[in-house]
Amino acid sequence: MSELTIANINRAIGGKLAVLLGGRSAEREISLKSGAAVVGAFQRLGIAVEAIDVAEPNWMQRLSGEFRQVFIALHGPGGEDGTVQGALECLDIKYTGSGVMASALAMDKFRCKLLWLGLGLSTPRFVELTATSDWHGIIDDLGPVIVKPACEGSSIGMARAASAGELSDAWQNAQAYGRVFAEQWISGSEYTVAILNDKALPAIKLETDAAFYDFNAKYISDETRYLCPCGLSTAEEQELSDLALAAFTSLGCAGWGRVDVMRDAAGTFYLLEVNTVPGMTDHSLVPMAAKQAGLNFDELVFAILAGSVPVDSN
Repeated sequence: MSELTIANINRAIGGKLAVLLGGRSAEREISLKSGAAVVGAFQRLGIAVEAIDVAEPNWMQRLSGEFRQVFIALHGPGGEDGTVQGALECLDIKYTGSGVMASALAMDKFRCKLLWLGLGLSTPRFVELTATSDWHGIIDDLGPVIVKPACEGSSIGMARAASAGELSDAWQNAQAYGRVFAEQWISGSEYTVAILNDKALPAIKLETDAAFYDFNAKYISDETRYLCPCGLSTAEEQELSDLALAAFTSLGCAGWGRVDVMRDAAGTFYLLEVNTVPGMTDHSLVPMAAKQAGLNFDELVFAILAGSVPVDSN
């Protein structure tokens, strides 16, 4: 990363970069931490940067006319679902990550899985839950399940259910976050693959003593174990990377993101979801994968920005 490269970036963005963070979703606190880490990286790189909390009523006015480029560090609805991306396009401001359609599809895990089914990509069986769902019938058909709000991240509202009563209770708790579905529980290892500018970074294997990789395991616990290298053979990791890239590109995603995958006892990989604006905190996975690939945090942040900015090399 040369001074000339940074100079070119500064020229391309007009010498002023905004990092969008915070917002009003249930993931606000994580976004504030991610955004602060990203701002710190740009400050160390010598790129003029300003943090803007989209929970502020005048955030669009602050952007309009002053900024040509945004780094999106928002998580969850209102920031990762295409709405902010659409607003930025109306303002003719360039931004990092996926566009409107891809962001919306990835945010809605239920519709994302419908698309994967149509393309023949492996994903656990699932069913939408409503007040009239046959709780006993679903458990008889799928066995133990994981209940998920379709449009939340960071494992918010998720719960495992192995009986009709547990399923009904889990839906009752999750439906406050909108559409809810039950996904067949896959017993086995969990992996995540970070994508950076059309390339898969080294996969990470996640190990936790919790029932699943929940909010506490992701952001609070120091007991969660992250294995990178992940322990797969070269051929197995290539299979995993290919599946993750296929899932990412199937939605039209671009720039950077993260794909979460389970592997059952028979060795079959199953797609869970795509994150178009993954966490960038000290517990986050994309920085871990980037480090294994030889990129420190500042270099990772710079690469994400550079992937969204057409730079004149002269």
